[in-house]
Amino acid sequence: MKCISWNVNGLRAVMNKGFMETFDCLKADIFCLQETKLSEGQIELDLPGYEQFWNYAEKKGYSGTAVFTSKAPVNVTYGIGIEEHDHEGRVITLEYGDFFFVTCYTPNSQDGLKRLDYRMKWEDDFLGYLQGLDSKKPVILCGDLNVAHQEIDLKNPKTNHKNAGFTDEERAKMTTFLKSGFVDSWRYFHPDEKDIYSWWSYRFKAREKNAGWRIDYFITSERLTDKYKDAKIHTDIFGSDHCPVELEIDL
Repeated sequence: MKCISWNVNGLRAVMNKGFMETFDCLKADIFCLQETKLSEGQIELDLPGYEQFWNYAEKKGYSGTAVFTSKAPVNVTYGIGIEEHDHEGRVITLEYGDFFFVTCYTPNSQDGLKRLDYRMKWEDDFLGYLQGLDSKKPVILCGDLNVAHQEIDLKNPKTNHKNAGFTDEERAKMTTFLKSGFVDSWRYFHPDEKDIYSWWSYRFKAREKNAGWRIDYFITSERLTDKYKDAKIHTDIFGSDHCPVELEIDL
């Protein structure tokens, strides 16, 4: 099973930058989007053979997630069942017979860390949600988790220390997450690899210089690692300030 996750930073814009060509080329069984920035009815995609599931933010032009799957789920839920977190279209969960599949667009702590306190609450509640799923059957999580976990995961760790996405608090939450029975699939295959990123600022020619961050992930329950086939970061695919990430898993 081939799974793709991509923060498109506005799907309507990426539609004009080769989205369908990329979708067709990657041939994923499950294809997830974050930051669709859509309201219901603003776009219609013709994806033969795929079921489409969308979670829209209440705020127009903001956040939002989607999942396109050729494998029909037995159940689909939106959000994590906590009122304060479920207005921004950030989570979709597909239940299958033997596993849960979750896509997530984690809240950004924002400039000046204005939203860091909220982000910490989100992290605790979201981990609780995933652990609840994991107690029933294994979990595959993908998405823009808005954190570079280790110094190896961004180009300039020293100058970005204490910036949103690389605060000690956010990194500690990721450490806690991974120590609670979950695995970062890309690091599983590439434990020491440097200079591979999934997001680059639009400023300062960051992508041209490869001054990026790895903040897009496939993370799974630890007991699925023996099913892993491969994990990739498609740095050659453009259209967004993020590139797609991939997990191939035998399920």
